[in-house]
Amino acid sequence: MGKRYFCDYCDRSFQDNLHNRKKHLNGVQHLRAKKVWYDLFRDAAAILQEEQSKKPCRKFLQTGQCDFGSNCRFSHMTEVDLENLNAQVQDERRSREHQQEKTARPPGTIEDWLEKRAKRLRAAEPDSSLSEEELVFQYPPGWPPVQDLPPSLRAPPPGGWMVPQNLQWG
Repeated sequence: MGKRYFCDYCDRSFQDNLHNRKKHLNGVQHLRAKKVWYDLFRDAAAILQEEQSKKPCRKFLQTGQCDFGSNCRFSHMTEVDLENLNAQVQDERRSREHQQEKTARPPGTIEDWLEKRAKRLRAAEPDSSLSEEELVFQYPPGWPPVQDLPPSLRAPPPGGWMVPQNLQWG
């Protein structure tokens, strides 16, 4: 039977050869289906701008449907749809500006960083009031027995890991 080519945009298949594929990919139906597919992923601001520049479709406003569908050169959006789209665009713009304000703040001085670091270190220091037993490493509940854990998840031995003297990193 031979190979077949399936077009995801048009949801059709046909015999795969150079002539048929060129004819399909340059066809009006394929180009329209491809445009409709990519229009699904456009941002709201571009859609709003395009819809506002179009005149309303009389047939769509009167009957609620249009023979041309997505290929109509007139707008099929009602006033309510345009208002909702405009609100969505404004929300996106505000959130984008808010995000830029967060990232645009100048970093603190080195003194601020050192102060925060000192606070973190003080908070991380063990209290002298804790007993030796409370400072012992505890495995989370529900873990398998210690002997079944891989070496990377086991607690370090007392005194730390042994490092060979002639070890070179890098």
